[in-house]
Amino acid sequence: MILGIGVDIVDIRRLEEALRRTPGLRLRLFTEAERDLPAHSLAARFAAKEAVAKALGAPRGVSHLEAEVRRRASGRPELHVTGRAAEVAYELGVKRWHLSLSHDGGVAVAYVIAEG
Repeated sequence: MILGIGVDIVDIRRLEEALRRTPGLRLRLFTEAERDLPAHSLAARFAAKEAVAKALGAPRGVSHLEAEVRRRASGRPELHVTGRAAEVAYELGVKRWHLSLSHDGGVAVAYVIAEG
């Protein structure tokens, strides 16, 4: 059963400029494993973090660092959720996450489904 759906789109250049202007932003938005990726990958991951929050109903107290996009050996992206985000997911009955990422034409998009 689908418990939540989230989608977000990010302008790659705008994110890149924000990260250049405010270096500490990279530390607040991305996990250590994500920080050194190219701009289009960071934009897709930021979109995924926003989409996770939307799928959870935008609860207070959830940090961007609590949703990490990892790659399986096959290359398929997967979500790893911790902290307050994981607590809310547990309370909602989320058992599985589905994630789709894409980037083209200067934008990145992420689509997240929380399944129970």
